[in-house]
Amino acid sequence: MLTDHFQLSPADVEARFQNLQVRREQHPDADDPLFRPIDADDFRTNGDNASDFSNLRQNGLVRITFDLPPNIKLIDPATNLPSAETFVDVWRAVPTVNDVALTGPDDVNPWTRGPNAFGGYQLDGRVATLQEQALGALTNHAQVHQPPSPRLLDDLASFQRVLFTNARVRALADAVKEGTVPLPDVDPPLNELEQQGKVVFERACSQCHGGPGQSNGQMPVVRFHDISSQCPRPVDTARPVRFAFAACSPQLVRNARTYEITLPNGSKLRRTSSDPGRALLTGFAGGVPAAQDDWNKFDVPGLRGISKTAPYFHNNSAATLEAVVDHYIEFFKRVEANLAPFAPPIASTDGIHFDRRPTLEEREALLAYLRKL
Repeated sequence: MLTDHFQLSPADVEARFQNLQVRREQHPDADDPLFRPIDADDFRTNGDNASDFSNLRQNGLVRITFDLPPNIKLIDPATNLPSAETFVDVWRAVPTVNDVALTGPDDVNPWTRGPNAFGGYQLDGRVATLQEQALGALTNHAQVHQPPSPRLLDDLASFQRVLFTNARVRALADAVKEGTVPLPDVDPPLNELEQQGKVVFERACSQCHGGPGQSNGQMPVVRFHDISSQCPRPVDTARPVRFAFAACSPQLVRNARTYEITLPNGSKLRRTSSDPGRALLTGFAGGVPAAQDDWNKFDVPGLRGISKTAPYFHNNSAATLEAVVDHYIEFFKRVEANLAPFAPPIASTDGIHFDRRPTLEEREALLAYLRKL
């Protein structure tokens, strides 16, 4: 939505829904393309008569449907046995398209497998072009009756490429396009606290949020990541606990499903997630070290203008920037708890010490800098 920095927030969804109900009091056939049956919670049972838009209204999430890979089956919660379902619905946020000219496919740091090993669009990087992304939105969500013309899709892509958080970011995009070296620094003037936060950001965040668009993992850090933002969240069973993520709300936990995965050696394992991410594209969901599979993996989003685009993560599960920073503090703790003494690049600057995690004393400085991006 233009009025919401070209993203979709739960608050604005609810406002539009209530406005639609008021209009329908006078005009029963009043319509809003946001509320198509396909994005209703009860679409699978009620079809075109579906009317329960709880995931949209409460969470700001839309339905994305994937064919299940051949080695992955859904578990029927009633029988606890593999079901005959051949597809799965997951619910995802609609992130801002501001600064999209600085994100998308590139030519560095490829993932080990496709689709789009060099990145793409959508939260899992599965879409190669802005035109393809627009076509998917028009056909799969707005459910247009006539296919859009290539000219219309090109126009939409051109429009998105000139949407920027501010003029400084647009100047950066122009410099990248023209091959200017060195690239301009797009940060505004920073006070002492914000400058301290930038130092923390460069140590704790830039290994994943790198490059001009702050959306590329920097080698040897991999391109796609599981940041434990799915529901339900990992829980530490050790005592005393070593990490403690904020629990997902009940309206998000309800989207979790259990999957049975057949590994290459024929053995099976079960995993539960509200959204397995790229594993739904590739079927790589176990049997190798977690960093090498696709379970719960998503692309890295850009961060420019982040202070204006709450809520956050692929499922809108973090309501504030404070919640995001607190989540990552626990994320780094979990990495250390699971991998020590091995210190991976995502959590270590030297391969020996777990030194990337923001400390509680650095929290306010990091937040101050994030608000200036």
